[in-house]
Amino acid sequence: MFILSSGSTYHVKVVGEGSPIVLLHGFTGSLITWNQTTDILKHHFQCVLIDIIGHGASDCPDDVARYQIDKVAYDIIHILDTLEIPKAHIAGYSMGGRVAIATAILYPSRVASLILESSSPGLKTDEERAARRKSDKQIADRIEQEGIKKFIDYWENIPLFSSQKALPKKKQLEIRKQRLENNPLGLANSLKGMGTGVQPSYWDRLDEIKLPTLLLCGELDQKFCKLAEEMGLSIQKAKVEKVVQAGHAIHVEQPHFFGKIIIEFVSDHFSI
Repeated sequence: MFILSSGSTYHVKVVGEGSPIVLLHGFTGSLITWNQTTDILKHHFQCVLIDIIGHGASDCPDDVARYQIDKVAYDIIHILDTLEIPKAHIAGYSMGGRVAIATAILYPSRVASLILESSSPGLKTDEERAARRKSDKQIADRIEQEGIKKFIDYWENIPLFSSQKALPKKKQLEIRKQRLENNPLGLANSLKGMGTGVQPSYWDRLDEIKLPTLLLCGELDQKFCKLAEEMGLSIQKAKVEKVVQAGHAIHVEQPHFFGKIIIEFVSDHFSI
């Protein structure tokens, strides 16, 4: 289905029954990346899958400001309103995790719990953010100038995704196919409007999150495991779990274990 929010159309898919859980993909992803996860979760939850603006079949506006993370958080809430869902669990991966954090901080009454996979609340210092904005602009320019195929050739070979080289070749080709289906304008504008160098840093606001929070990281992704441990010190009801034999994209590399973790975490707390 398609849902209009603030002039932009979002592609949304709802499967399963039970307590609602929103699944937010990462940069270059789409709701398709959750297929294996939803095959497991749909027997326990009403899964709300959203193509984040600039990705998948959702709109790719020309205006970079439309991609600002607070506006995307508002869109998530508007989608829940449209679906008549007063409160939902929210699971976000990488970029989607940053959107999930923003949503929980800005709209705490609408979020039942958080599952953050390989994510962060942004960058702490002005210097870090300035350096990241410069880096993201260079990547965005590269996408616009060279096209989606050359960018994906580069993106799938960055160290962050090195552990995915161990996946079956068929799975690697599926991931590549999904990435290539994205709009280059949407990806470039996502970096410019929603990248970690542009978004507000939420480090100083993590203590506002009073929700049960699961911080997941793959043991092979040392950077994000360190971030998860640091975030866990500021979020009152946080639990950090490192997943063995997994890197940045746990839900892709260990889909069945990922689904099991989510089911157990939410079941241990409450249903909506």
